[in-house]
Amino acid sequence: MSDARSDGGDCTEHRTAVTEAEVEALVRGICFKTGPPRTLGVEVEWLVHELRLPRLPVSPERLEAAYATLRAVPLRSALTKEPGGQLELSSPPAASLMECVDTVSADLDAVRAALARDGLGLVGAGHDPWHVPRRFLREPRYDAMEICLDRTGPAGRHMMCTSASVQVCVDAGHEEPGPLGRERRWWLAHQLGPVLVAAFANSPLIGGEPTGWLSTRQLLWMEIGAGRAGAPPLDEEPRAAWARHVLDAPVMCVRRDAGPWEVPEGLTFREWIRSGAPRPPTRADLDYHVTTLFPPVRPRGHLELRMIDAQPGDDGWIVPLAVTAALFDDPEAAETAHRTVKPLAERTLNLPAPHNPLWVDAARQGLGDPELREAAVACFEAAVEALPRLGATARVTEAVAAYLDRYVARGRCPADDLLDPLRGTESRGAHRRKDIRT
Repeated sequence: MSDARSDGGDCTEHRTAVTEAEVEALVRGICFKTGPPRTLGVEVEWLVHELRLPRLPVSPERLEAAYATLRAVPLRSALTKEPGGQLELSSPPAASLMECVDTVSADLDAVRAALARDGLGLVGAGHDPWHVPRRFLREPRYDAMEICLDRTGPAGRHMMCTSASVQVCVDAGHEEPGPLGRERRWWLAHQLGPVLVAAFANSPLIGGEPTGWLSTRQLLWMEIGAGRAGAPPLDEEPRAAWARHVLDAPVMCVRRDAGPWEVPEGLTFREWIRSGAPRPPTRADLDYHVTTLFPPVRPRGHLELRMIDAQPGDDGWIVPLAVTAALFDDPEAAETAHRTVKPLAERTLNLPAPHNPLWVDAARQGLGDPELREAAVACFEAAVEALPRLGATARVTEAVAAYLDRYVARGRCPADDLLDPLRGTESRGAHRRKDIRT
């Protein structure tokens, strides 16, 4: 369930131009593969830091040497580098929650041991609390992405180089209606999203200063813009809505076999098809275009939930994985989650995620919002009850129960732990909040 990224190697393949009708058919067939939920995946991103002094920036040379070492470490998960040097592990599709947990845990142990020998470690945070964006990877994809995202302000560079997340991947669900049906799971992913944002918010700082948001990472996605990071409307059939969204989303780049890639401004994929300029788009261009869209829920055959901040602690990522798996794959818990979040839908004002009031409140206030707190408590309690039915071990169930007690039941999230030593600096935080937008 990893995010395959090509830097132009497939530009000579699939040379035949695609039509709008072909794009709609391809998107419908590829992005929503339905059937009984059987597999689960997770993508965990980490900031890499110096063990002896975490606030000291890691030089590009040290990062390159560390990644060279990691390439020799046998892993079951796919290991990739993010533009700012963040490390990402993408699990293979797992047949159960515990298979996913055990696989990624073993891979992370191996990665940490290899990094420790080089004096490096991993930090789980939704946004780097100390360092400014600094791009480590110099590849055509990221050159083009930087040019494209710079047009909407500095949020894109922060997203590329200083953010990290826990992305949970669940199957799209049954074709038939019901708690595990495709349309129900698509709706639930978007309505449960703000609850997950609030419960796992862990990015309140930039440059050591409060931003005024508990999930600054979510704020950055909102500032990138609806065309690149927004969701389609939820009031229509998911396949049709996503196909239209893909066609009407702006093209990030036109790849070339040699030389820098072209970065058009304001050109949608639909307009590219109709104009055929600078060259007609192909199936390979469509496949690539979809990887440049970053909605909070991305259909890729499965559903990729992208709204969860990276979590603190070596095993912090297990809690959002387990909670999400329980609420999607256990029928009783899925029904409870659906009933719980349904009243929250009124606060979206029928605006697409994440640019509606509910998502904004979740990112800014976290579980300080009473309705989000109440919903989170109900969802976590349902997850704790469901996990044994999914074969979760006591270690996983107890971790979720402990998180419920430490954070959710108290209306807190990991961001509060980072802010506690800085309480009383709200005025400085408000000033920094303005700096992000300028």
